[in-house]
Amino acid sequence: MSAPPELPELVVRALRLSLQRGYMQTSRTETGRLLAALAATRTGTIAECGTGCGVGAAWLRSGAPKDTRVITAELDPDLAHGVMDMFADDDIDVMHADWTSLAAHAPFSLVFLDAGSARAAAREQIVELVEPGGMVVLDDFVPCPGWPPLEHGRVDQLRQAWLSDERFTSVDVMVAEDTSVIVAVRS
Repeated sequence: MSAPPELPELVVRALRLSLQRGYMQTSRTETGRLLAALAATRTGTIAECGTGCGVGAAWLRSGAPKDTRVITAELDPDLAHGVMDMFADDDIDVMHADWTSLAAHAPFSLVFLDAGSARAAAREQIVELVEPGGMVVLDDFVPCPGWPPLEHGRVDQLRQAWLSDERFTSVDVMVAEDTSVIVAVRS
């Protein structure tokens, strides 16, 4: 058995910042590798809603073609400015702003956000950010093998809505034993 591939340098820096800040809500490595692979297929501009300590943005930048713009928005001023400083010499635009401010830079070929943020967001606003053929990637779901999707014995309405939205071709991808990601491609 071989060792897993090394983490990209940008991701390592973001993980270090997360540890320094005690911020444990970062994108998991399994999700990050999927993000990098999906970003590798994108051109134009890709976005992240909720920067945290920059781990998701680092994965996106690590996979995206050089001429693809990566932009991320974070409402918490300490986190946003810390990530701005960390990425000062990198090709990642960090905004200290609510995720809805990303609309001024839309349309995007990929939008990434976690399920918790998506539950609080108006789904239609997220849909409007994505160009035809673009992707919405939502992480932090609990894997569910059946339909309708359940979480803690109740229908996971957010997951059900994204997986059944006729404007998208969607899939729920289990990236680890305890987490899954929805990838929704807009028609």
